[in-house]
Amino acid sequence: MGKILGTKTTKEGKVIFEVELGYEEALQLKGYINNICVFSEDAAEIKTNLSQRGKNEATKYFLIPRELRSNLRFNEKVKCQKLETDTKIIFVYVVDKIKI
Repeated sequence: MGKILGTKTTKEGKVIFEVELGYEEALQLKGYINNICVFSEDAAEIKTNLSQRGKNEATKYFLIPRELRSNLRFNEKVKCQKLETDTKIIFVYVVDKIKI
């Protein structure tokens, strides 16, 4: 996991972050420098569960908590990314808000 070393506010009301990441974590950006989201696992306050179904529980599901389900259409394509650190695996799902 990375950490924010410093912040600076611009006249336009934007915030510039100086961020420190491990080399392997930085590689997971795959060279992309736009459309970057910064988040902390400590900010995630809603608890949920994983579910397993099927023969030998071969199918795994991430359950969406009730409080996050409003305005979701379940027949749309969703992008998914898996981020790995030394101690955690983080799954990020991206749903196009225009299609919701």
